[in-house]
Amino acid sequence: MKNTATLLITCPDQKGIVAAIADFLFQHNANILHADQHQDSENNLFLMRVEWDLSDSDVNADNFNENFATIANRFNMHWQLKLSQRRPRMAIMVSQYDHCLADLLHRHQSGELACDIPLIISNHLDSKRLAEFYNIPFHHVVVSKENKIEAENRQFELFEAYEVDFIVLARYMQILSPEFVKRYPQRIINIHHSFLPAFIGARPYHRAFERGVKLIGATSHYVTEVLDEGPIIEQDIDRISHRDQVEDLIQKGRDLERIVLSRAVRWHVENRILLYANKTVIFD
Repeated sequence: MKNTATLLITCPDQKGIVAAIADFLFQHNANILHADQHQDSENNLFLMRVEWDLSDSDVNADNFNENFATIANRFNMHWQLKLSQRRPRMAIMVSQYDHCLADLLHRHQSGELACDIPLIISNHLDSKRLAEFYNIPFHHVVVSKENKIEAENRQFELFEAYEVDFIVLARYMQILSPEFVKRYPQRIINIHHSFLPAFIGARPYHRAFERGVKLIGATSHYVTEVLDEGPIIEQDIDRISHRDQVEDLIQKGRDLERIVLSRAVRWHVENRILLYANKTVIFD
């Protein structure tokens, strides 16, 4: 496992930011491995991701805040420090369709996703055997209109017990309450089976078929209180024709959903995403 730190920065755009950060890391004997930046002129914002090797550096998680405070205050920075050796803990929530869940579990087992999966929660029992195959605790929490508050409270208890850092909705077909979303801001990733903002809500493949579209897509986004309107992380599309029926759209769409969600999760785990103005910047 590599031993690196990643610094994510958002601040007003001005001269000297890159030079100040590079000089700071040089002064602390840090070897920069990756650095990327983005300027948004319309919002006068500067965003940056820089990753460095901690092996010989004398700045680390324990003393970074104290050492970096002068530069952060000078440029009015909002910053986050992430450590590669601290693997984030991802809870997966799923309903009956398990194609996205199966893809995530396979990629995790093969080492593509540098995170831990301490539990899977579902409002159906369909995925229990799959969870058992990968030796991941499975929790069945029934959700209905009558017990929604109680069900979410049970889910909160599980997240706390398993020390979950973020949540992935792998085709979890329940609308989360505002209270749920507020508890985990920018830490819930959803896959929507449509190329948003087209066909928000339920049955998008059926609506796409009725509309006679020539392209279908899938969108992974962070969840906000407004349904399917959170910051978009990744999207992809596939071409269809008049010969395709609803079942064909669903089949092609499932392939897109798997790919798009796995990319979004990987980028989140690798600390490549910065959010602003309901948008995301995805660093290479």
